[in-house]
Formats: sequence, structure tokens, C-alpha cells
Amino acid sequence: MIDLNSDVGEGYGAFAGGPDDELFPLLSSANVACGGHAGDPSTMRRTCVLAARHRVTVGAQVSYPDLVGFGRRFVDMTPAELTDTVLAQAGSLEAIARACGSQVGYLKPHGALYNAIVHHEQQARAVVTAAIEFSGSLPVLGLPGSAVERECARRDHPFVPEGFADRAYTPEGTLVPRSADGALILDPVVAAAQALRLVESGVRSVCVHSDTPGAVTLLAAVRSALVGSGIRIVAFAPKR
Repeated sequence: MIDLNSDVGEGYGAFAGGPDDELFPLLSSANVACGGHAGDPSTMRRTCVLAARHRVTVGAQVSYPDLVGFGRRFVDMTPAELTDTVLAQAGSLEAIARACGSQVGYLKPHGALYNAIVHHEQQARAVVTAAIEFSGSLPVLGLPGSAVERECARRDHPFVPEGFADRAYTPEGTLVPRSADGALILDPVVAAAQALRLVESGVRSVCVHSDTPGAVTLLAAVRSALVGSGIRIVAFAPKR
């Protein structure tokens, strides 16, 4: 079994965001932007309604408070500040998800925060603290071998290793920076093959970003390849 997730609800105000309507039928989990890098209350509600309609698990995609930079710039916050901003974002989404008949089932950092807590021990600790304070059992989705995985293990907190079908990796197993040539995988055949390798490596969730060009085609190819290999698409955190 494997989970398929995507970053959704990334509109804000007059900006509509990605092709969420087309992505949801292919997903088992949805990383919903909750105000840090994108997402306003009405966008969050529309996204949670879609999740409920398609029986997709809702995850809080938290980030640095960086709407202008879409959460892709490092912010040197204190651990306490970071814990509080993560809690505020996840709590906002939880209120809206409950109004739509669902609940937040997991936590996934976005962008620069996701990459920072691969190595940044203090910020990793702050994110895990937020997950524990939100709910003692709220899983954290992240990169295998990261500081946040080690922090979850140290505190006996659920961690789910994630892989990306639409992103290139360095030899060290981290993501190639978006500014580098070849950082994005745009060929559906290549993305599908990478997804299969990631599953073999032990990841429990595979992501295709909604803002990657051709995201719907990529995700459909990934899902088809997984199902064709006898792998069931099942959310790692059941819909609550």
C-alpha cells in the first residue's frame, strides 16, 4: 500500500491556485495550505469540501509566514515562534475541516521549512513540538533520514517518510534546489518510474506538486504505474 499526496488549496484571494479539481480524484491525501505560504479561509473551505467529497485525508501544510515568497525562503525564527506559527496554521485548518465534516490527519511542512528541517535540529524540534501539542499522535510527513525524522524517533512520535515523483534528488538523498537545471521531472514516464523506485526504497507516501507543469498528467501516470504494479493507493492517515 502507498499514499499519494499533493499540495493543494494554494490559492489566495483572487489567485485560484492549482488544478485541484482534477487532482483530487487521483489522491489519497491532500496537503492543504493554511495561510503561511498560501491559502485563505475561503480557499481552505473550498479545498476541505473537495477532500470530503472525494474521501481524501486532509493534512495541514504549514510553512514559514511568507506569503510574498510562497514559503520558499528560509526564515530564522526562534523555536518558540516557529512552534506557535505552525500551531496557528494547523489550528485554523482544523476549524474549517471540522466544519466540512473532516479533521486534520497529519502535518506536512512546505517549501523552505520542509528543506530546513532536513538539517536544522532546532527548527525540526519546533515542528515536532507543534505536532505533539496539536495532537499527541498527529503524524509528520517528511524526508527520510532527516533531522525531523530523528526528532520524531527521539520523542516516539509518528513519522511518515515521503518521496517526490516530480523532483530530482542529489546523491545525498536531498532534493535538488528548484533554481538548478533539471530540478523538476516533467516526463510522466520518468516520474512514474521514480515513484516505483521510491516505493521500493521504503517511502510510505509519494508526492506530485500541484504547481509542477503537467501535474495532473504526472499524477495520473504515477497512480497508473503503482496500481499496475499491484500497489494499493491508501492514505497513511485514515480520513477522520
